[in-house]
Amino acid sequence: MTVSIVRFGGSNCDRDAERALEHLGIDAEIVWHEDGLPAETSGIVLPGGFSYGDYLRAGAMAARSPIMAEVREAAADGVPVLGICNGAQVGCESGLTEGAFTTNESARFQCEPVHLRVERADTPWTAAYEEGDVIEVPIAHGEGRYEIGDDRLAALEADDRILFRYCDADGAVDGDSNPNGSKGAVAGLLGERETVAVLMPHPERAALPDVGPTDGQGILRGFESVADKL
Repeated sequence: MTVSIVRFGGSNCDRDAERALEHLGIDAEIVWHEDGLPAETSGIVLPGGFSYGDYLRAGAMAARSPIMAEVREAAADGVPVLGICNGAQVGCESGLTEGAFTTNESARFQCEPVHLRVERADTPWTAAYEEGDVIEVPIAHGEGRYEIGDDRLAALEADDRILFRYCDADGAVDGDSNPNGSKGAVAGLLGERETVAVLMPHPERAALPDVGPTDGQGILRGFESVADKL
């Protein structure tokens, strides 16, 4: 398969994603958003960064790039799509997933390792883990607080669309382990299809053994998991 990593003006984690995927043996290509998706695209990453300087709202301007119509169409056809950090913001703003990401409760940029609890293990993005596993993945964001109405959050929970929650090292979910004040401690969630996911932490920064922990590899292997079923 070939994963297209969509680069917008201000993206700065596209090369990290490319390097991490290629380390796992997954072909990846950085694609400038104005050029559209290549015909051979069989997976898509919306990478982290500060698309369009986060003006208006984080991810709002990139979500209106014409390529996002192609991304939505591809997602509807079952092509796996993973939005990471700014890419998660773009995913929400473009309707790939519900809710929105806004300013951290601390009102400051935060860059630190966090613990995530795997809420379900029967999706492509979590198949490498067991339900209840705790993994360590870094965050780097100023607008990572997930917000959604209480009724819609309850609906997402009822539909089993929460992938990861912020937790402590033992898997307990509480206010102290929630780095940005996200509603329901949500760190990652699914779209209407299990092949579409967004998350605020950076799995590509926890994938290379010569850099540090590799707990994020399992998330990126979701592309392989989907390809095996096609």
